[in-house]
Amino acid sequence: MTTVAPPLPSPPAPQPRLASIDAYRGLVMFLMMAEVLRLSAVAKGLIEAGHPSDFWNFLAWHQTHVEWAGCTLHDLIQPSFSFLVGVALPFSIASRVAKGQSRWQMLAHAVLRAVILVLLGVFLRSMDYKQTRWTFEDTLSQIGLGYVPLFLVGLTRQRWQWLALAVILVGYWGAFALYEPPVNFDYQEVGVPADWQYHYSGLASHWNKNSNLAWGFDTWFLNLFPREKKQPFTHNGGGYATLSFIPTLATMILGLIAGGWLRLDEAAWKKVGSLIAVGGLLIALGLGAHESGLCPCVKRIWTPSWTLYSGGWCFLLLAFFYTFIDVTGWTSWSFPLRVIGANSIAAYLLADGMRGFFINSLKIHLGSKVFQYFGEQYELFVMGVAVLLIEWLILYWLYRQKIHIRI
Repeated sequence: MTTVAPPLPSPPAPQPRLASIDAYRGLVMFLMMAEVLRLSAVAKGLIEAGHPSDFWNFLAWHQTHVEWAGCTLHDLIQPSFSFLVGVALPFSIASRVAKGQSRWQMLAHAVLRAVILVLLGVFLRSMDYKQTRWTFEDTLSQIGLGYVPLFLVGLTRQRWQWLALAVILVGYWGAFALYEPPVNFDYQEVGVPADWQYHYSGLASHWNKNSNLAWGFDTWFLNLFPREKKQPFTHNGGGYATLSFIPTLATMILGLIAGGWLRLDEAAWKKVGSLIAVGGLLIALGLGAHESGLCPCVKRIWTPSWTLYSGGWCFLLLAFFYTFIDVTGWTSWSFPLRVIGANSIAAYLLADGMRGFFINSLKIHLGSKVFQYFGEQYELFVMGVAVLLIEWLILYWLYRQKIHIRI
């Protein structure tokens, strides 16, 4: 008598794509693409013409980065992009497991993706230079540097993800707190005015611009690479740093945790409540650390308090999109954003690498006078609207053709 072995259990089926994730990602990429609208130039032009506008000043403020501590809407672009990488990872892992991929295969893909992201970031930053510009502070390179650790953390249970988050934030804070800049430090030599309003004292001074641990690391690390005109690296004008990828990894882990919640088989409103509660708590913790002087909230060096504060806003924004798209089923209003979000890498390349080409093409074929029709102050804005429309139509064509550029 022969026995038949029971069939092997089939791998879990991947969950359907959440439209809210694409919509949120689309908003992030739209804000990045919308830099071409030059809102600050419009506001400045109106002031110079004697017609200052609170409306345009408000828009301009939220399309610029704060000098050091604080936050505008524009400052939430990079943390949102990083956060969404984490949100998408549990869905990606489940999809690959369902296709029968082993952990080693998935790890190899993660390593390849990380390398491509880092090199793509370097390539885009080098386009206006005569040789490769080896710096790693941009969004793509920062995500790439942290992507493999993120993947490894993504294979663990959620309690280990929370632990990894805590270790990164506390450890990174401690490393900065222990670092001391050289004696008799001259801030003006690193591009910081002596009377700059963001010169902190006490414990907070360990996060001062171009005199902190991350700056010290870059003055060694970036000088290991070939540099244009053989000029040594002394400082980044904006204070950005390579080591920010470490707390950026913490932001991605926050997204990983949120994405894990979205995959849970439980009531949707419970998920919404969890997202909102954690978002509010993180904002309060980040603000508390800043106001107490424990750790300034600075996006440019991605301080632990910034990770908490910006991560809180990311949770709230995800809750908003998840509620009004996936929970209620009201999706039509988000279609323009989902077109962008479904092809975020293409949108990034269009905004970062093709913007100048589109502007020059419009000037050549239509002439600059066309954009002066609405007034001299609005010329750059109208031209930017035209560029945005072209970019969206390209993304719409890719969307209709089901062409998705992925890494």
